[in-house]
Amino acid sequence: MSAPVLSVPGEPPAAGYSAAVRARGLRKTYGAGETAVHALAGVDVDVERGAFSAIMGPSGSGKSTLMHCLAGLDAASEGQVWLGDTELTSLRDEQLTKLRRERIGFVFQAFNLLPVLDAQENMLLPMQLAGQRPDQAWMDDVVGRLGLRDRLHHRPHELSGGQQQRVAVARALLPRPDVVFADEPTGNLDSRSGAEVLDLLRSSVRETGQTVVMVTHDPVAASYADRVVLLADGRLAGELQQPTVDSVISALRGLGD
Repeated sequence: MSAPVLSVPGEPPAAGYSAAVRARGLRKTYGAGETAVHALAGVDVDVERGAFSAIMGPSGSGKSTLMHCLAGLDAASEGQVWLGDTELTSLRDEQLTKLRRERIGFVFQAFNLLPVLDAQENMLLPMQLAGQRPDQAWMDDVVGRLGLRDRLHHRPHELSGGQQQRVAVARALLPRPDVVFADEPTGNLDSRSGAEVLDLLRSSVRETGQTVVMVTHDPVAASYADRVVLLADGRLAGELQQPTVDSVISALRGLGD
């Protein structure tokens, strides 16, 4: 396992630097004193632009905390995070909210669709909140690739789990965000629906240059990624390039999962 290639900690990205997201000295502590929990203990990591990256590690390794800090959903106790050349850790709450709406897409395990809205309305909601209009050609392309043309006016309860997650993927892709963060996106799906969603995320990277970061505990899901970043005890523990199911399982065994 090779270590991540890192630039100098604490410095902003150089001109032309290809990382979509980068973190330096990232620490996250919950509580204080003897009961303090150090979820992240000094993480330096780069997320390559236009690639599919997975974050993995044993339970309690800090993988979800890392994703939340990289996505601006949670504030780090120490350290810095950049989305492109924008430092998230220096932004006020209202600036972070605007950035998340305009430059970050999210896909969650629980879908997070509003039951009173149909599929199309759920897809467009983040753009409406940001005061944006969808590019109709891009929307037609996304809806077609996700196989949702005949489901646009169905509400979530009228859709299967796989269809609901495809709506969530469309919602994340339509604004053309800098990065899509996916938190256990196949956790509530059967194996066939999960494979469909993972294929869609991978194709969005390969066909449109989207950057995707996925947290998962599933070696099969991780094998769809270009790279797996491994965490243990809140620290980087290595990485895998072009992972396979077997190489992921072996790496996780080495971490004690």
